Amino acid sequence: MDTATNSEEAVIQLKDIKTSFGGHVVHAGIDIEVRRGEIFALIGGSGSGKSTLLNELILLQRPDSGSIKVLGLDLLDIDTKETLAIRKRCGVMFQHGGLFGSLTVSENIGLPLREHSELDDALIDELAAWKLSMTGLEAEVGAMYPTALSGGMMKRASLARALALDPELVFLDEPTAGLDPASAGEVDELILRMRDLFGLTIVMITHDMDLLWQAADRVAVLADGKVQGSGTMAELSQSKNPEIQKFFAGARGRAAQVQDEPQSENILSGSPAWKPK
Repeated sequence: MDTATNSEEAVIQLKDIKTSFGGHVVHAGIDIEVRRGEIFALIGGSGSGKSTLLNELILLQRPDSGSIKVLGLDLLDIDTKETLAIRKRCGVMFQHGGLFGSLTVSENIGLPLREHSELDDALIDELAAWKLSMTGLEAEVGAMYPTALSGGMMKRASLARALALDPELVFLDEPTAGLDPASAGEVDELILRMRDLFGLTIVMITHDMDLLWQAADRVAVLADGKVQGSGTMAELSQSKNPEIQKFFAGARGRAAQVQDEPQSENILSGSPAWKPK
């Protein structure tokens, strides 16, 4: 995939990150760099440390050692004021939505604005409605409670809240998990549209091979506490590393890879050959 980055500036730099819980080593020296404007994905098997790394990036957890720089700030050496400032420049979409069940969708989206701005309620409601519409949801969804939302609607509403403060950097935790193929495809397109529209830098954790092929500019594969390799999906698909090949060797990985290849022209009808998703 052609990268949409317009700068080689690194907005995230992780160097020699080491993390352990008791005697269990999760990260044994992680080095990652994410460039401004790209969609960067973290993949790996269960227990590979993806979620732990995400928690460290969003200041919910600290590694044992190493260096984490986000938007030019060292996360392991910032004060309370700097912590608040950097959180306002980032948005997070949690795997299961993370919306408050006692609040309507509109109130959930407006919550970051109420906490971190001095805007009046009427303007916050207008901004929440705008963010909602940007993610493709109808205005009436704003009055609904999270329990009334479908999986796809929940993902979109969660993304709308992540965008509430107009962040530079957005973290997505399994953005298509649990969705049917059609809804997942719509979320794929939405992620690309939001990046291109707002120039976002996006870091996501996902197991969705379709999403990786369709949207990710670069991907890092975690296993055995290390980054086993990083690059485009096309580059990784040619790797001989067995930990990387696990993601391409299965039936789902092969299907996603074939689907991303250029479609041949149907000679009889003059239309592209169709392949099922």
